[in-house]
Amino acid sequence: MTGASECQDGPCDTPVFEGAPPADEPLPKAGGLPLSHGLLALLVVAIWGTNFVVIHQGLEQFPPFTFACLRFFFSSVPLLLFMPRPKTSLGTVISYGLLVGTGQFGLMLYAMHGHISPGLASVLIQTQAFFTVGLAVMIAGERLSPRSLIGLLLCGAGVILAAAFTGGENSLLGVLLVLGAALAWGAANIVARRAGPINALALVVWSNLFALPPLAAAAWFFEGPAEIGAALTHATAGGWMTVFWQAFGNALFGYAAWNWLLGRHPASRVAPLGLMVPVFGLGASAWYLAEPMPWWKLAAAAAIMAGLAVNILPGPARRGLRRGT
Repeated sequence: MTGASECQDGPCDTPVFEGAPPADEPLPKAGGLPLSHGLLALLVVAIWGTNFVVIHQGLEQFPPFTFACLRFFFSSVPLLLFMPRPKTSLGTVISYGLLVGTGQFGLMLYAMHGHISPGLASVLIQTQAFFTVGLAVMIAGERLSPRSLIGLLLCGAGVILAAAFTGGENSLLGVLLVLGAALAWGAANIVARRAGPINALALVVWSNLFALPPLAAAAWFFEGPAEIGAALTHATAGGWMTVFWQAFGNALFGYAAWNWLLGRHPASRVAPLGLMVPVFGLGASAWYLAEPMPWWKLAAAAAIMAGLAVNILPGPARRGLRRGT
């Protein structure tokens, strides 16, 4: 498992990652997650999937960059006094915050503000798994087994099918913005993975602080003080509930748990589980928002689930992504 060689303020003799294995301990085998870890991952992706409906509701009362600022403010500033800075480099904290805040959520919320439907966004954002694996291969020296490649190709076919049926409320701009958000999420996964098993909640809290300045600048430039002020003064209790769910349910719990898993398992075992987000996203959008579910959306979800089955179910001599020698 990789890690930094420095403490917060300089070199040190003790490991910076809480619970990290010894340097000569091999990377965990990629045969599957323990049951408790798998259930935790399932809970996280269920929260993230249904969260697209919550975002849709929030964007009816807040412009996108203002909504993002509120999310990252409440998931960071109130907790800074109670949460020590994570034991990793400041560059890791800043880069993770910029990638998740400005990259992933800034682009995705802007896309969902009239450029793409919640259900389709929940499908396209899962290209993060391909970006995560691709970056792990290029940067971390991990390598892809044939079986894992087949699984990812099946999942990719489902994502491409969903992306092909644009029109109406789903524009090309919206698709490109969500793909950009997925790339930023994939890069953030690599940052979290390379940080190792540090205090995951502390990483989320402190990194979210660094997402605020660029998001506030975007809100000021694209939305303006008048629109921001009107949204803040006229938001209903339901609107503020979407903000707090974004901050505490989706951000603090969801990302802390996800980073905790990434710090303890190969990227190829954790990242593809995020491909279950569209199942929850499409289901919640159909049930709560009455979003149409034509054949292509159902086929896309089926392809994604088939890819997950190939990639996750145990098989003989499976190694998934392993660190190269």
